[in-house]
Amino acid sequence: MAPAPQPSSALSPEPSVADRRAALFRETPLETLERWTLGTAWILKPERIAGVPPLLRAVFSDLIRPSTDLPDPERALQAPAGLCGVARDLSVPTVMKAYERSLFPFAHLGPLKWLSPAERCVLFFDEYRISKDARRMMRQARYTVTFDRDFEGVVKACAGRRGGKWHVTWITPRIMRTFADLFDAGHVHSFEVWDQAGELVGGGYGLAAGGVFFTESQFSHASNSSKIGFAVLNWHLAKWGYTLNDGKYAAPALLDMGFRMIPRAALQAELDRNAGAPGKIGRWQIETDLTTVAEWNRAVTPSKKTKARTVEVCDAPSQGGAALHAALS
Repeated sequence: MAPAPQPSSALSPEPSVADRRAALFRETPLETLERWTLGTAWILKPERIAGVPPLLRAVFSDLIRPSTDLPDPERALQAPAGLCGVARDLSVPTVMKAYERSLFPFAHLGPLKWLSPAERCVLFFDEYRISKDARRMMRQARYTVTFDRDFEGVVKACAGRRGGKWHVTWITPRIMRTFADLFDAGHVHSFEVWDQAGELVGGGYGLAAGGVFFTESQFSHASNSSKIGFAVLNWHLAKWGYTLNDGKYAAPALLDMGFRMIPRAALQAELDRNAGAPGKIGRWQIETDLTTVAEWNRAVTPSKKTKARTVEVCDAPSQGGAALHAALS
């Protein structure tokens, strides 16, 4: 497995990286119109339309009394699920504080909002299951996995179109730039999966805070590529002492891997328990090979309880849990 690049002494982007971000982290007017149109259709579906009035009230209330303070997650609305308020301040310190309070930014259209659903879909690493196909392909060394080598390419691919699905993405240019700032500060990390021709065929990214890794999104352009990269990521998180991986919303593929639903309070307890921990800030590097990861947690097998849990799929925002399911399927 090829090693990830060495961390640089300065985490600010080089001019070439800045130029690439300017080219990738953008939408054409037609793409913006498409996102707003499909986002509107998504929120007006019968199962979600009840959340429109409280959503509008929250937005108008913010216009009248704007605030950059972080909202209280315990006051989150039931519809739209987990809505806490409008996200005005997306600076690195504020976003880190938000994640440490179980909040995260999200929006298909309009201003970004702070969300904190009543339940979260999380992985405790000793419960992680790797599929037989993924183990076999890791032993065959068909792919190479790296960390933090092509963050920009991964984020852009995660925001891309997915076959047979509406292109309703929450990974807007503003979200891309926000997470790029967090990446430069050493808090956000990407994993990349490369084929034998050196093409980027899978990957994902997320944020590390309070002993927890928050998976934001993944993509896959080749069989099992994202599953393999995700397994490598989780192996390292477990080795480095992280408590859990938060996938936010349930999706069949996540539940099949051993993710399970826990109350928001349980997630917050884990974050509070690790408050003040130094974490692993800066560029991450691969510390093992695929063969070693392929042998990890071999004794963990699906149980009847786990199989029953796979039907507990939340109404996840598009390209949240649904995106992970598409990438990991």
